[in-house]
Amino acid sequence: MNTRTGQRAGVLLGSALAVLTAMPATAALASTHAPASVSAGRLVLEPTDGGYRGTLPVTITNRSRAAEYYSIQVTEPVAGSFDGLQPTGACFNGGLVENRRVMVCGVDGPDLEPGERRRLGVTFEVLTAHRSYAMIAGGGRVEVVPGHTQQVADGENFSARFRGTDGSLDHPRPYVQDTVASASLTADTAALTLTRQADGTYAGRLPVTVRYAGDAPHDYLAVRAVLPAGMEIAGTDPQDSPSFGEWFDVPGGRMGVGEERTFAVLFRAPAGTATGDLGTVGLTVSARYGADEVAEASPADNSLQVTLSATDNG
Repeated sequence: MNTRTGQRAGVLLGSALAVLTAMPATAALASTHAPASVSAGRLVLEPTDGGYRGTLPVTITNRSRAAEYYSIQVTEPVAGSFDGLQPTGACFNGGLVENRRVMVCGVDGPDLEPGERRRLGVTFEVLTAHRSYAMIAGGGRVEVVPGHTQQVADGENFSARFRGTDGSLDHPRPYVQDTVASASLTADTAALTLTRQADGTYAGRLPVTVRYAGDAPHDYLAVRAVLPAGMEIAGTDPQDSPSFGEWFDVPGGRMGVGEERTFAVLFRAPAGTATGDLGTVGLTVSARYGADEVAEASPADNSLQVTLSATDNG
């Protein structure tokens, strides 16, 4: 790692620590002698096929007398809505404020010269059902952190306004997001037979369907498998992330309101497995937000059980 790369990594780490340890203090705006300033434009979320999406214009200005590099801290107006920085910058979660993430992002490109401005776009996506009327969510905030001070120099609040499907932005109603998830898991069959493969192992595919009914914030959905001895999950089809032990992710990332996804869970038993009954596998789906499981509105439909057997007849 070169020196400047190390410095930039330090900026992001320092910014994250500032968020976690001094969040209340960042609400104060910088003085006129601050080394940098930040301004935010208007965030309008437009209806899309999967919900609402929009980009917040942000401008940072180097007000110091030396070239400087920066990171920004963005508090989401809607939990789980941050969807990236334009131009692309490295971002990570620096903590939560009322369940809304504070994303810490490095500002790509060369250092800003004294007096130079740089324009960025912060994109947000809210996976919720369309409304005919306009809505609004407050609580968003963007802050700028100079690299050499690693302290917030300036900040500005912003809100997110949802355009109604009638095209209106006027007279917005408050947007109220679900706080508990509503996921379900079903399978077309209650029994699955694994067949012997060329290498002597046994394999089978179980088609399952996951449905997500609400708009509670989540990063992805995961499934926990309780398996008979000797059995393992070989992955999913399609698969966009590896399975780990008894856990695997629902392919495709976040899910919109009412969205359904059908995919296959791949089971495997080792060579030498006796044919016949192998026992029962239990699968339970849950929404995950960061490192935590989201509380579930109706846990009864999150789980299923399937009886497994093995045969030498392909």
